Amino acid sequence: MNYRHSFHAGNSADVVKHSLLVALVRALQQKQSALTLIDTHAGCGLYDLGSEEARRTGESAQGVLRAFADPNPLLNDYRAAVQAVNVGLEPHLYPGSPRVLAQLLRPQDFLILNEKHPEDVQALRRVMRDTSAAVHERDAYELWLAMLPPRTARGVVVVDPPYEQPEERARITATLAAAHRKWAHGVTVIWFPLKERATHWRWKEQLRKLGIPKLLQVEHWLYDGDQPGIYNGAGLYIVNPPYALMQALPPLLEALRAVLAPEGHRGEITADWLSD
Repeated sequence: MNYRHSFHAGNSADVVKHSLLVALVRALQQKQSALTLIDTHAGCGLYDLGSEEARRTGESAQGVLRAFADPNPLLNDYRAAVQAVNVGLEPHLYPGSPRVLAQLLRPQDFLILNEKHPEDVQALRRVMRDTSAAVHERDAYELWLAMLPPRTARGVVVVDPPYEQPEERARITATLAAAHRKWAHGVTVIWFPLKERATHWRWKEQLRKLGIPKLLQVEHWLYDGDQPGIYNGAGLYIVNPPYALMQALPPLLEALRAVLAPEGHRGEITADWLSD
C-alpha cells in the first residue's frame, strides 16, 4: 500500500495518530527528566490542505475538519497542535509529526528527525529551521538502531513509513526486535494503515512472536464492515506506553471514534495488549 502523506494530510488517521502522540508525550512529561524524541520517517513536516494532492483526496474533510467542528474538550490538545501552525479559525495547514513534537519540547528535551527522500528532507529543513530539531537524511531503519539508546534515559521513537515497499512490515518487525534488545525500556510508536484484514492479522502474529512484554495495539476501523480494496482505517503499536496514557486512553479513544465515524457507520476503535 502506497501512503504518500501529502495526499492524506489531516485525514482520520492523522487525527488519531497525533491525538495519541500528544497524549503520550504529555504523559511522559509528568516527570521532569529529559526526553529524546526520534521520528524515523519525518516527511515534509508541514502540509497545505489546499494543495492539489490534498484536494484530490479531500480526506481532511473527514478528519481534522471534523475534529475542529466537534466541541469535545478531550480533543482540545489536538486542536491546539494544529491551530499553532494556522491563522484563523479553520485550518489551512496541517502539521506533520515533526511540528507536533517540536511544539511539545521542553528546554531539557531533544528532537531528532530523519527523512530519506531528498526533496522531502529539504522541505523538512525549511519547516524546522525555527526549532532546535536535528534533521538527518538516512535510511530510517539504520537510523532507528543507530540512535539507541539515546543520550537521555527516557525517550520515544516514532516510526511512520508510507508503506510503499512490500517488505516494509518485515523491516519494521526485524528492526523493532533489534531495537528492543538495545533499549528494552524505551517507548516506540509504530503507525500502520488498515486495508486488508488478512494482511494485518499476519503481521500482528509476527509481532506477537517477538515476545515484547508491553506492546499495545490500537486499531481504528472506520466502517462497520470491511470495505474491500480501500483504506479502512489505521492504528498504532505502542511499546511501553506510560501508565498515565493508559489511564487517559479509554475516553480519548471514544471521543475519536465518535467524531470520525463515517455517515451511516458507528466505527470501532480498540486498545488491547498484544501478547501470547
